[in-house]
Amino acid sequence: MKKRLLLNLRNVPDDEVDEVLALLTEHHIEHYITPAGPFGISGGGIWVRDMEDCDRAKELFDEYQAKRAVRAAEEKASAKARGEHESLWSLWRRRPGHVALMLILSAMILMIFFAPMLQIAQSVR
Repeated sequence: MKKRLLLNLRNVPDDEVDEVLALLTEHHIEHYITPAGPFGISGGGIWVRDMEDCDRAKELFDEYQAKRAVRAAEEKASAKARGEHESLWSLWRRRPGHVALMLILSAMILMIFFAPMLQIAQSVR
């Protein structure tokens, strides 16, 4: 009995994990979940126990993902129509200090990265 990873849980929201587990249980596909590693190296996963169920589980998962993508797009469009969608401007209005700090840190990182190249370019002249 081989097992196969169906879903890596890194950056997967809890509601999606719950829905995938319910989908597998509903279709009587044996599975188990592994937790994330203690140092963030592995993100955990949902595994299918039996290789015979892997193709069926993958098909179900692909259908679920397609439906979820449509649902997410509809929710985003609805939020945008209501004026509740997240944008850089809305984030700036809500947390100006955080956005300013992130922009400053980004500029500093770019300066550190490009400084050696600029020095080389000046020395070549």
